[in-house]
Amino acid sequence: MLVIPAIDIKGGKVVRLVKGKFKEKIYSDDPLEVADFWQKEGAKKLHIVDLDGARLGKIKNLFYLEKILDKINIPIEFGGGIRDINTIRVLLKKGVSQVVIGTKAKDEEFLKKIFEYFGSKVIISVDESKGKVFLEGWRTPLNIDTISFINKIKEVGFKEIIYTNIQRDGTLKGADIKRIKEILKTKMKVIVSGGISSLEDMRKLKSLERYGLKGVILGKALYEKKFSLRQAEAVVGVRSLGS
Repeated sequence: MLVIPAIDIKGGKVVRLVKGKFKEKIYSDDPLEVADFWQKEGAKKLHIVDLDGARLGKIKNLFYLEKILDKINIPIEFGGGIRDINTIRVLLKKGVSQVVIGTKAKDEEFLKKIFEYFGSKVIISVDESKGKVFLEGWRTPLNIDTISFINKIKEVGFKEIIYTNIQRDGTLKGADIKRIKEILKTKMKVIVSGGISSLEDMRKLKSLERYGLKGVILGKALYEKKFSLRQAEAVVGVRSLGS
């Protein structure tokens, strides 16, 4: 099971939000330095989000992504403000391993096209609050329940999603294990995010691996030093603490 550090970029700084509210806590002025740190800590993948892009509908922190891609050797999934096929092509050509699509996933024809063109190079982000999917930087609800939305994604052909519980995101209140189990019943491979706060959370999530839980994106818990990346990876069996 993958443990994936998150790097959320807003105005060129690495930040964390709470429940998607655009009142951030700044952790670094240098996204490349943070990416390099996680690579040196042994991260197998990074999850990078352009928060300005997610809010405005157009990538705004490409400069910082390019700096990271130039220096970092591990796979990078990137999302935030990606609304068209050409942008996906450009990002993949630059070296992004997976492009994360959120808002445009509401367009079924667009989903069909990107699955046909890019397959697993695109991963769909399903961001939920109180049973509803939210788009456009988590500001706009979609008039469909989350499970139905995931099933529509599955019908197109996608086999993997990123699932974020908005009400838990950035709160350190713990993972919503019950809801994650419900999401896994869709038989999709799932990477989860939102609220993870302890190694006990990681142990509970590890127990869901056999049901299709593929990975965990960690943000605030790592930045607030609730536990280390090495400790999290040891819990899920990626490596021992001594490695």
